[in-house]
Amino acid sequence: MHKVLMIPRGIDTRALRKALWAQRIGHRFSEEGDAQVLWLADPRQHAQMMQIIERWQRGDPLVQDDDPPPVAASWRRGALAEAPLAAGLLALCLVVFALMALLGDRVVAWLTIVPVSVVGNSLNVGSLADSLAGGQVWRLLSPAFLHFGWMHLIFNMLWLWYFGRQVESLHGSARLAWVVAISAVGSNLAQYATGTVLFGGMSGVDYALLGYVWLMSRRVPQSGFFVPTMLVVFMLGWMVFTMTDLAAPVGFGNVANEAHLGGLLLGLACGWLASWRARSQ
Repeated sequence: MHKVLMIPRGIDTRALRKALWAQRIGHRFSEEGDAQVLWLADPRQHAQMMQIIERWQRGDPLVQDDDPPPVAASWRRGALAEAPLAAGLLALCLVVFALMALLGDRVVAWLTIVPVSVVGNSLNVGSLADSLAGGQVWRLLSPAFLHFGWMHLIFNMLWLWYFGRQVESLHGSARLAWVVAISAVGSNLAQYATGTVLFGGMSGVDYALLGYVWLMSRRVPQSGFFVPTMLVVFMLGWMVFTMTDLAAPVGFGNVANEAHLGGLLLGLACGWLASWRARSQ
């Protein structure tokens, strides 16, 4: 997001918002002190936005006959252009989920943090050290792409897109890749340290991205990052709830709590480092 304009809080901006959305100009308003701050998603639309703002300030009609018609967004020019890595991660999780439905446990065994197999009536679990020594380094990361149900997948993809798209559009694909890799490996190892091997999901990464976006929005408000306070409260409350004895009776006892907590702490650390560098500059 790019900061464009500060407007006194008491001024009604509904007509301006409507005109901007009518022309497919991605934007949002935030509040800083006694002002409303207008942010622009795509800097290539700055000139078009300023034309509408100038008309609004003069009281002229906000849409004129010679305005180019709004062009419907496409994946290539819209979401993929803004957040290709976040979209790619989402697509990869969907592909893995489909392969799990088609090929069953073979996919799970290939992507768990250590090799697992059924020998007789018992589960044979491999060693992480032996797996890494044998070149199976992907196992440090791959459990993040495993999802064991539609609800598990949908909620994780929702938060991955919401937070990951912000990180990628504002700080770039390399930064998102760095945060995802660190948090995926860290949260997987945190869960494995508890003795669990059959786990998976992008939720550890989601909590890391939550921590990153929240800390950036708090420490560097002008950065354009935004997360509603109630969403932060909900996600932290949910994490705490699943750690208690109250979760199991209602069907939420089998949750990778250590992965959630590990991901959140790593995301906060990454967010603090990024916000410290932004403030120092």
